[in-house]
Amino acid sequence: MSTCATTVVAPAIELSEIRNKPAVSSAPLHRLSHDAAAGSQQSSDPTTAREIPSPVVPTDRIFDAEPSPISQTSRFLIISLVVILNIVQVRGTCSGRFMSAITTVVGGLAFSAALGHEVKPGRANWMGASYSLTQGAFVFISGRLGEIYGHQRLVLVGSAIFTLFSLVNGFAKTYESFVAIRALTGIGGGIFMPNAVAIVTTMVPPGRTRNIALGFFAAAPPIGGVLGGVLVGVFIDLAPWVWLFVSTAIISAILTAWLAYLVPPEHPVDRSGKIDYIGAALGVSSLVLFNVVWNQAPAVGWYTPYEIALLIVSVLLFAGFLVWEDRFAKEPVMPLRLFSASTFTALVFVVLLSYMSVGVFVWYSVSWQQMLRHSSVLDCGIHFIPFGFGAVAAVGIAAWLIPRLAAQWIMAIGIVTILAANLLIATMPVQQTYWAQLFPAILLSSFCPDFVYVAAQLIASNSVGRRHQGVAGSLIGTLNLYGNSLGLGFAGTIETELTDGESPSQIVFGFRAAAYFGVALAVASLILDLGFVRLPKDEREGWEEDEPLRDDQPTIVVHASATAVERQI
Repeated sequence: MSTCATTVVAPAIELSEIRNKPAVSSAPLHRLSHDAAAGSQQSSDPTTAREIPSPVVPTDRIFDAEPSPISQTSRFLIISLVVILNIVQVRGTCSGRFMSAITTVVGGLAFSAALGHEVKPGRANWMGASYSLTQGAFVFISGRLGEIYGHQRLVLVGSAIFTLFSLVNGFAKTYESFVAIRALTGIGGGIFMPNAVAIVTTMVPPGRTRNIALGFFAAAPPIGGVLGGVLVGVFIDLAPWVWLFVSTAIISAILTAWLAYLVPPEHPVDRSGKIDYIGAALGVSSLVLFNVVWNQAPAVGWYTPYEIALLIVSVLLFAGFLVWEDRFAKEPVMPLRLFSASTFTALVFVVLLSYMSVGVFVWYSVSWQQMLRHSSVLDCGIHFIPFGFGAVAAVGIAAWLIPRLAAQWIMAIGIVTILAANLLIATMPVQQTYWAQLFPAILLSSFCPDFVYVAAQLIASNSVGRRHQGVAGSLIGTLNLYGNSLGLGFAGTIETELTDGESPSQIVFGFRAAAYFGVALAVASLILDLGFVRLPKDEREGWEEDEPLRDDQPTIVVHASATAVERQI
């Protein structure tokens, strides 16, 4: 890192004072520092503005995140709408950041049958995989798009895409078109999610209030999952299922329009930044193709020529992505220096493997109920209600544990819960009361996603520098969504390759094999976590003075009474 980077911290001032000061881009460094300190007691920091030589200020990049000009009431309404939209998106797709599409999982087999698709082992997994695939892939780049074009704009764009294709999804007539539209809907979800988080974190500074806001945001997926799982059963059993998607689109459209009316004019934090389009194209296409290969293999078999061809192409694209990011990209979409820390590298695989295990559990627990126990879609949705309550509780428990327990142990607890859940599914008899093994398995599994996600984000934020925080966070978001989808492909391949025929005994054998694969994924994740991931307790409160967002520029951090201001010059 360049040694010319300098941080100046001014004393607390009122928000009104900040608004009366000249913009950073229009004043030299020494003048800005003097103005920021005017009217306050002299800073106790021995480093003063007079001791800092005025640097050569680049004019092409100005990071100018400012205090929100809106009232507390408007800010509350905006954050509330973002949270409700997150619930609606999870309700409509139930592909929240920790679940493998419960609506299209719970209703997936019924949707497949209604669309004339053959329902048998390995033939319907795209119902649960398509949305998570594209959502995970586009989370990878949408955070960076938000920095350049504005997080609020990207939230509205993502929500609009979700709304449009949710409406179209209700009128799909074939299995293939339904799956394709689910994938297009996932693009909207992928654009929405990281930018929605950014809205929350930029409107509320670090501390108790932000933790509460993020807690509500984190609780949205399990709440939406419960609603979606039950409502899909109601619509399939009692009404035309098209209304599930139409009602979702209507509610989403109303909320999106209201949010568009409320949000103030936006100044992106990196409006002059550039996007690594080549790196993004190589990365996203390699992720999508690799996932498509594994989720298509159970249906067509590995002897199909295009399966091998696409697998080779996906690997070559990923290799090209690594070379481009390392040698040619001026502003890489994923700087490879992130992986110089052994903890971060291990963390990537821990998150991927644990969420693959979650995806396997959700799909096969639903399939077991519907194909072997002949439960209705509504019954299946009701059976997953404990997942929602458990996940909401897990959000609070994980937040409570953060300052009390090292993050790798929080993550380990979550991994153990999904390990036990898959083991219960793998060993339960074909016919058994719901309360014996399925109920405790569903309840246990609900703790894994949030424990792993919260701990992983904490470890990632402490493992990389400040200028790579957004990239690291987006990568964790990509891994948990992508893992849900990829896990189904791997498990489906195991299920179909180890079974011979469609008799009930063969179906049971295939399901057990897939569940044991979920156990193996969790075991591997746990070993990596305990062996290579390390992070002490986190007891921070408020903004920290850290390295600048760019190596060659100083950072001025002004702590205000209402919010925190960071300007990059």
